[in-house]
Amino acid sequence: MDELVKLWEIPSAKERAMIAGWHQWADAGAISSGLPEYLIEKLKARKIGEIDGDGFYMFQMPFGHHLFRPHVKFEQGYRQSMQEESNEFFWSGDHRQGLVIFIGHEPHLNIRRYAEAFLDAVQALQVNRVVILGGVYGALPYDKDRQVSCIYSLPGMKAELERYAVNFSNYEGGATIGSYIVDRAELRSIEVVGFYGFVPAYDFAELSSVIPGIRIENDFKAWYDLMSRINYMFHLNLDLTELEQYSQELQASMEAQLNELEEQAPQAGVREYLRELTRDFEEKPFIPFDDVWREGLEDIFRDLDDWK
Repeated sequence: MDELVKLWEIPSAKERAMIAGWHQWADAGAISSGLPEYLIEKLKARKIGEIDGDGFYMFQMPFGHHLFRPHVKFEQGYRQSMQEESNEFFWSGDHRQGLVIFIGHEPHLNIRRYAEAFLDAVQALQVNRVVILGGVYGALPYDKDRQVSCIYSLPGMKAELERYAVNFSNYEGGATIGSYIVDRAELRSIEVVGFYGFVPAYDFAELSSVIPGIRIENDFKAWYDLMSRINYMFHLNLDLTELEQYSQELQASMEAQLNELEEQAPQAGVREYLRELTRDFEEKPFIPFDDVWREGLEDIFRDLDDWK
């Protein structure tokens, strides 16, 4: 195992799953960074290890002074905090089942060693499967289930993943940290799934020069839709009621913002723009098979009652 990996606890649970996210390029709606941090706090997960960041991060670059540097805060000349890049593993679970949560910072340098160190930790923790999180902005209806793009490390995984209401990615271009790790994971026969949620963002520049664009910074709806899939996949039995409530509040907030824009510039046609998006949008809600089976039984019993 790479010497940069430090694990001071190996959970003894029989079933160990992992969710991984990064402060990274593909972090629309804070899916990759905010959702793991939410889970760590919600589950009161404890830190069990880390990857030392030495050699993975730049301090400065011409014309990018604040892009790479650690964030420091002073008060009356005394340092209050120094926030450096971190890559940490957390654990929540019992002797039977549990969840490893990883939250890191996308590396600037030495990507191959970083990916290998991450996968070393995955194998040392004896994780059954890793789900990597990412987010991408797009012009999508804010009040519909989020589209989810999927990538995976081993060919045999596709048949199972088809059940999760995903679109298999045909992307070609610059690699994310997730897609790089998926590539390296195949060489070790490690199961890694990448779920990328599409997050609503609207550029109204073509409609009017006086109204600003809108994008969702913390897309709780995407968080909820992704966690519904992960919850089912890993049989975690997590209570997602709070995330569902947050997603409903987000929808109400978006509705209020759009009403305000409509009042500011009624001639811009904001509502018509959104109606066109909805007309062209194909919603793919995730309905777990267990729920389908239960609904089918309810329909049968309802029909029997009708015959009485």
